[in-house]
Amino acid sequence: MMKSEINPRVFWGASAIIALLLATTLAMPGTADAAFKTAQAWAIDTFGWFYIAAVAVFLVVVLALGFGPAGKLKLGPDDAEPDFPYLSWLAMLFAAGMGIGLMYFAVAEPIQHYVSPPEAPSGTVLAAREAMAITFHHYGVHAWAIYALVGMSLAYFTYRRDMPLTLRSGLSPILGKRIDGPLGDAIDIFAVCGTVFGVSTSLGFGVSQMAAGLAYEYGVPDTTQVKIAIIVLVMGAATLSVLSGADRGIRRLSELNLVLAVLLMLFVMAVGPTLFLLRALIQNFGLYLDHFVKRTFTLYAYEPRAWMADWTLFYWAWWIAWSPFVGMFIARISRGRTIREFVIGVLFVPTAFTFLWMTVFGNTAISLDLGPAQGGIADAVQANLSTALFKLLEYLPGASVTSTLAIVLVGFFFVTSADSGALVIDTLASGGTEETPRWQRVYWCVLLGTTATLLLVAGGLGALQSATLLAALPFCFIMLLLAVGLVRQTNADLAGVSLPADGPAISERIKRLIVPARRADIVAQLRSQGQQAVQSVQEALEAEGWTATRLDSEADRVELTITARDGRLFVYRLSPRSRPLAAYTALEASEGRRNLAWMLAAQTNGETGFRDLTGFTIGQIANDVLTQLERWRLTEAHVQDR
Repeated sequence: MMKSEINPRVFWGASAIIALLLATTLAMPGTADAAFKTAQAWAIDTFGWFYIAAVAVFLVVVLALGFGPAGKLKLGPDDAEPDFPYLSWLAMLFAAGMGIGLMYFAVAEPIQHYVSPPEAPSGTVLAAREAMAITFHHYGVHAWAIYALVGMSLAYFTYRRDMPLTLRSGLSPILGKRIDGPLGDAIDIFAVCGTVFGVSTSLGFGVSQMAAGLAYEYGVPDTTQVKIAIIVLVMGAATLSVLSGADRGIRRLSELNLVLAVLLMLFVMAVGPTLFLLRALIQNFGLYLDHFVKRTFTLYAYEPRAWMADWTLFYWAWWIAWSPFVGMFIARISRGRTIREFVIGVLFVPTAFTFLWMTVFGNTAISLDLGPAQGGIADAVQANLSTALFKLLEYLPGASVTSTLAIVLVGFFFVTSADSGALVIDTLASGGTEETPRWQRVYWCVLLGTTATLLLVAGGLGALQSATLLAALPFCFIMLLLAVGLVRQTNADLAGVSLPADGPAISERIKRLIVPARRADIVAQLRSQGQQAVQSVQEALEAEGWTATRLDSEADRVELTITARDGRLFVYRLSPRSRPLAAYTALEASEGRRNLAWMLAAQTNGETGFRDLTGFTIGQIANDVLTQLERWRLTEAHVQDR
């Protein structure tokens, strides 16, 4: 019998819903497309104001957490270190967040705004300037704030509060124990379905661009059969990548993606209008800042126009729909970073690179279209968006080489989106388990490829895209609850933070880093150091006349209970706790389930969080007991005074 690590209600519930929607779309693609588009148009028209307001709130919350007092809190225990080097971390979150989108729209979007701007005259210098300001707005900090909020919530509650890596965990401060019931299952099912449909439609963009590039450069027929072959090849590579783990698969591919992308960008910058691009970058950024607040809240309420629904509201809905996938993936690779470091890394660094990328490709395309191309690039974009990048490269030296590189780059982004998507879906469907049997990861990879293939054949990608965007509306409400829950929890942790005055020796910490503790090691420390430390505190209290104490000791637990005069209880507990080894580190087992890292966990008065005392001496553990007791006494005195 195949071993499994699934939450049956989420796994089978999501699979059934996906199958039902897929069957409906395949059976009547035209009807489904029209129905979903009508519903999507209604949602954007009715709740467009809500999207705009909500995204502004997300940005404010993320900035406040990152640069306020909560910024010093870590996404994990206070002694946790990041799992990945900074550049590897940035490469992975960038590849998952916007990889295919930047390849597909870097030329197409600026040209489209240049041809049909919302306010400036079409095809003019004013239109060119407005086109880049709009593009910056759509791919700037607003988009990354959406991802950052979901990722931060997931990482905080998983790695600092020791809860499952699922969306429902972030709602625990609001919903309490109800997150473990049908409501929590519904939230995770919703996230699984949204991720499957979002990734599938993104794969549709990717395969269309690869097929268009092969047809444009090598004359390969741009047919459905060729697109299916591309999907099979790419999803095969994604399956191999997801089976190898993120450290050996996704991480390496993401780093290669970033290197190739930078090389292509630098080449275009070097052979294109270099000086103009440098000037344009500075001016584009200035326009972005100048119009930041205005565009954040623009709805064209006084002069209604379809442009808003087709662009800004479409993008906000798209980023929100993608946020369970990207946020979950960012959370999985962000353990050990402070909230401030997380916000800077997720919000500003990718945005800066995106601005440079869009300037190089967008402004080069506009410059060439105004000059040598004589409108040829604009015509190509209007005829077929998938050929936009290749049409631009045609006007630069070495077009055959750079076009081939672009096709390869799209393929790699295709793979990283698919394999990271499969990992995220697998985690959600298994109740937060980060290491699952191989068949489960293969199942989701195959489902993603099958969904994209069937919809491509039946012409249902448009319907699925509309359904995905429609799902952004209810998830927007969930994100607001995630924001409230995260603010509540960080405020509570800041108010009650108390760290031991001392810690394990450097040699002990290095040992734990290289060879994580086993359960037997922690039980041995509990018996030799933990029990003696707690017992010494109890004996000292009794010597001072505080006799209302009780020490309970079991094989895997030591608990000290102190009763105050008014009946209040102080409970200090030591016990072994486990968590998977830091996600996708070099210590990950090459086969089967990932090893567990065990720790000596200290908890006070039933708190859900815990302090890691692994490697502490008897004196250091006793000091922690006294620190917590002093804190409790101060709290008790404050309550009595009131």
